Parts: sequence; structure tokens; C-alpha cells
Amino acid sequence: MFFILGIIVVLSSVIGGYILEHGNLSVLFQPVELLIIGGAALGSFLISNPLKVIKATVGSLLGILSSSSHNKEDYIDALMLLNGVFYKIRQQGLVSIESDVDDPEKSSLFNKYPKILNNHRAINLITDTLRIVMTTTIAAHELDALIDTELETYHEEILAPSKAITFVADALPALGIVAAVLGIVLTMGKMKEPPEVLGASVGAAMLGTFLGVLLSYGFVGPIGKNLEHAAGEKMNYLNVLKVALISFLGGSAPKVAVEFGRRVIPENVQPSFAEIEESLRKKK
Repeated sequence: MFFILGIIVVLSSVIGGYILEHGNLSVLFQPVELLIIGGAALGSFLISNPLKVIKATVGSLLGILSSSSHNKEDYIDALMLLNGVFYKIRQQGLVSIESDVDDPEKSSLFNKYPKILNNHRAINLITDTLRIVMTTTIAAHELDALIDTELETYHEEILAPSKAITFVADALPALGIVAAVLGIVLTMGKMKEPPEVLGASVGAAMLGTFLGVLLSYGFVGPIGKNLEHAAGEKMNYLNVLKVALISFLGGSAPKVAVEFGRRVIPENVQPSFAEIEESLRKKK
């Protein structure tokens, strides 16, 4: 919603201001300039990124309009799932969750939270962490460091689309200048034309610089920042799971581990202590 609203605000402000100054809209319609700038930007994007980053970027751009951010209910569900796992381990031992960890899709614990099941990264973080605890004698601080390393690698991976888009945004002003220079070159071949023809040609050429800067700072750059924020939200969610897991596996009681997880949830979506208590009562 805000993504579309932002586009409308940018376009209405720029074009609206131009119209208020009695500008001629037809002058702004320069499809060849857009072809030069857009084509060069696409080419630079393809040159600078491997196939996996290109695919990830396309997927991220297609999903930018969807409401994919984690809300309060998502975090509550995550904490309730972990609470169920922790209590089962506390009451029946680590061996009791072996089947749940090996096949989460068939687990009665995990099936209560289908949205989490669809988050393969979150499920893998939970199950892989529990597997290593069941099969090794790894210390809590070593496990903490191991998960941190995993999350850092994942963070770099999900930031790749944002970096790729930001690179294109940085290149667009220069590509706009390229289009403008080509326009000036064409204008030089019209020196025998009347002033109104030359003026229109120069105006069309200068539009390249305008389009490059507008696309960079008005659209493409903000899209890159949007993808960066989306990556940050994914990391926040996984960090909550990590903190709760490390707390429990380090010896905390299930309820205390859940509280550790709750405390690191971003403030705007953080459930209160009372809300978690109410959710725990409902699950009993």
C-alpha cells in the first residue's frame, strides 16, 4: 500500500509541479530516452550479478507489493511453537521430539502453525539446532556462535537483491548523462534547423539527465532500501527464534526462554507480557 502511495506522491509532486509552472507534458514523453537509460540499466544489472542473484532480485521485486512483514501474531505463534517444543523436551526428554524434528510437516506440534511451516528458513533453524543438540555434546556458547555464523551468511544472501538494486540506482544518474550526451550529439546535426527545432532537441536531450536522477532517487534507490528493510525483518524474526532456543538449551525454563525471545522482538510488533501469558493459557 505505502509502496504504491509513494510512487503516486513522487509522480504527482514532480509532474504536478511541472504543470503548475505551465510546462508542456508532451516534452516529457521521450520513449527513446527511457529505452537508452532503462536498457543500459538492465544491461549493467545483468553484467554485475550472477544468475542466482538475478533470480533472487526478480523474486524480491515481485513480492514487494505483498504484505510479507511479520506482525505481532506471527511472533506470538513462533513463541507458542517454541514453548510447546520446550515443554515436551522438559517433560519427556530430547528423544521425544526426534520424530517432530525429522518430519515437521507430520508433527502435531508444528502443524498447529502452518505459516511457520511455510517459512523453511525458520523451520530449518529450529530443527537443525535441535538435531545438533540431540546428536552432539555442543556447549551453549558454541551453539550460539554457530547460529550467529549461519545467520550472518543468510543475511548476506538476502541482502544481495537490495545491493543489486542499489547498484543500478547509483548508475542511473550517469546513464542519464549518457542519454543526454547522445541527445546533444543528435542536436549538433540539426544546427541548420530553426531555433524552435533546436530548442526542442536540446530539451529532449536534457531530459535524459532528469530521468536518470528521478529514476535513481525517486524510484530505484527507494526500492533497494525497501528490500533492505524486508531483509532486516526476516533477520529479526530468526533472531527471536535463536535467542529463545539458546536460552532454553542453556538451561532456562520454557517460560523464561519464551520471555527471552519476546524481549528481542521489535517494539512495533512486540506482544506484551500479558498477551504472551494469555496465549500460553489458551494453549494449555
